[in-house]
Amino acid sequence: MRLLIVEDEPDLLRSLARALREEGYAVDTAEDGEDGLYKATSTGYDAIVLDGMLPIMDGWALLKELRKTKQTPVLMLTARDRSADRVRGLDIGADDYVVKPFDLAELLARLRAIIRRGSKQSSAKIKINAVEINTASRVILLAGEEVILTAREYSLVEYLALHRGELVTRTVLYEHLFDENDSSLSNLLDVHISNVRKKLGHEFITTRRGHGYSIGA
Repeated sequence: MRLLIVEDEPDLLRSLARALREEGYAVDTAEDGEDGLYKATSTGYDAIVLDGMLPIMDGWALLKELRKTKQTPVLMLTARDRSADRVRGLDIGADDYVVKPFDLAELLARLRAIIRRGSKQSSAKIKINAVEINTASRVILLAGEEVILTAREYSLVEYLALHRGELVTRTVLYEHLFDENDSSLSNLLDVHISNVRKKLGHEFITTRRGHGYSIGA
C-alpha cells in the first residue's frame, strides 16, 4: 500500500513516515500544498494523510482541487479542534479526521479503515480459499495457522486481496508497493511474489504472463 503524507512540520513528517514504513507502507512525502497536490494527482495512492495548515496551498484547498479528478481516500490531520474545521474538511471530501496530537495506533486504524472503504471492502477479514487475511490486525492465517510474512510481503497480499478477482499489472503493483525512494528497475517484485507463494502456496497468486497477477479469480 502506497501513502502520501503532506505535512509541513519536519519532525512530525519524518517520524510519521518512519512509523508508516515500519508498518510496511510505501511512503511518499510533501512539505507544502503545491507539491502535495502535484504528487496526489500524478500518482495512484491508496490513501493520503493531509495536514490542514500548509504553506503555499492549505490542506482544504488541496483537497478541493484533488476531488475534481480523484477519489483517493484522505485522512485530514490538523491541530485545529474546532467543529467548523472538521465539518469543512468532511464536506469538501475528507474520509476521516484526526486532531493533533494524535495516538499513532488510532491513526493507523483509521488509515486501514479508509483504505478498506476505498476498496469497497466492508469487513476487516478477507477469506480466499484456505487463506484468511485480517487487515485490522495484519495477520494472515493458512488453514487456521498463522503465517509470518515480512511487511512488504503482507502489503503485496493485502493489495491483491483488496482487488481479488481483478488482474493487477506489474506496473500497478510497483506503484502501490514501492515509494519514490525505491528502485523500480530491480527484481524486488519477483522476489516478494516468490516468497509469498512459498509461504501460502504456489497457486495462491495466479500469473497471467505478460499481463500481471491476480488472486481469488
